[in-house]
Order: sequence, then C-alpha cells, then structure tokens
Amino acid sequence: MKKVVVIGLGSFGVNLIRSLSKKKIELIAVDINKDKVNGIKDLVTQPVTMNATNRDNLNSLGLKDVDCVIVSSGPDLESSILIVHLLSEIGVSRIIAKALTEDHERILTLVGANEVLFPERDVAMKLANQLMSPNLMDYIPLESGFVIEELAPPDIFVGKTLEQIAIRTKFNINVIGIKQIIPDRASVENGTVSDSGLTLNPGGNFLIKESDILIVLGTNKDIEKLHDKLNNT
Repeated sequence: MKKVVVIGLGSFGVNLIRSLSKKKIELIAVDINKDKVNGIKDLVTQPVTMNATNRDNLNSLGLKDVDCVIVSSGPDLESSILIVHLLSEIGVSRIIAKALTEDHERILTLVGANEVLFPERDVAMKLANQLMSPNLMDYIPLESGFVIEELAPPDIFVGKTLEQIAIRTKFNINVIGIKQIIPDRASVENGTVSDSGLTLNPGGNFLIKESDILIVLGTNKDIEKLHDKLNNT
C-alpha cells in the first residue's frame, strides 16, 4: 500500500487530503495547528500535530519508507523551503512542494524538491488558454516546454482520418491517444479500445468523430500554432 504524507493543511492541503482519502493509501497529515489537524483526522490514517521545520519531528514519522511527501505550507516561504531541505537530507525519495512565486519555485527545486506545483499560475494559464482556444478541454505542462492537451475536434477534423488531417506533418504534434465518449463496441470487444473508450497511439486510419477527444503532445510553440490555425479557420 502506498504511503503519502501531506505537510501543511491550508486550503490546498485540505483539498488534496480529501481527494487522497478516497484512494487506497496510507495517508499522514501534518500541521502545526491542532484545530486544522482535528478537522481532517477522520480522513487520514495518521493525523499529526507538530512543527515540521524541526528535523527530529520529521524523523519521528519514519519518512524514509514513504512513497511521497507533499509540502503545501502556507504563505511562510521560509518554512516550506526549510522543510523541503530537511526532507531531502533525511532521504525522502519523492518530494513535491507547492510554490507561491517563481523565485520560490526555483529555490524549492534547488533545496531538493523533485516536483514543484504552482497552483495559482497553473490555473490562470489554463483559464487563459481555454478562453483563447475554445477546443481546448484540458492540458498538462511537461518539462522542457512540452505540453499534453485534450482537444475537442474542430469541425474540419470530423469525418476525417488522422492521416488526412496530418497534424503531425503540418504542426509537428503527435496524437498519442483518443478518448471515445461513445466507444465502438466492436473495438472494445476485440481489445483495440479500453472499456473507458481510450485508444493509445491510434493509427493513421482512425476516423475522428464529433464525440471523440484528441490527446496530443507537442511543444508549447507548436501547440500555439495549432490553436492559431483552428481559431482562424
């Protein structure tokens, strides 16, 4: 069973706890505020009230055996940086930390965070992209400037095959999967489509339907060119 620790029970941390509590994992929640810990004690395996900036306190949790520690401390940047640094020194294999500013993000990475989340920026970017690109449904930014996006097919794609729309040739973007909202039963039965309607690495003869969702991978620059083209079509 996976073992996850969440340090910091602000709004982000509490919502994360609520989502994680639905999974089959061992969940430890940590905060210096007893009232905050009591507020989620029924959702976690182990509620802990303590100062996480203290090395001995962190060591008492047996963190070397956990799969992941998520640091979601509040507006005290110094505390989150110190906690990440201590976790790194203790030997935690995976540290995910929430950043509040770009400078904070860089420092968290330098002191040992394997992954850094920037919720406010990411939500703002997602909203901006959705407003500018009506076909965009969701996206995941990756390292080195790459993005995975979910796109509702524009009218010019519907009724055509992937080979015909030539998205890879024209925009250097790969269609890595297609979600069929209305899965083809025969395809599910012969195993080419999962029960959820997902086809990974679809072939060029895949015929795009209006109800499909395209999962694409490309650089930010190439994805923007695609959206510009679709918006002006």
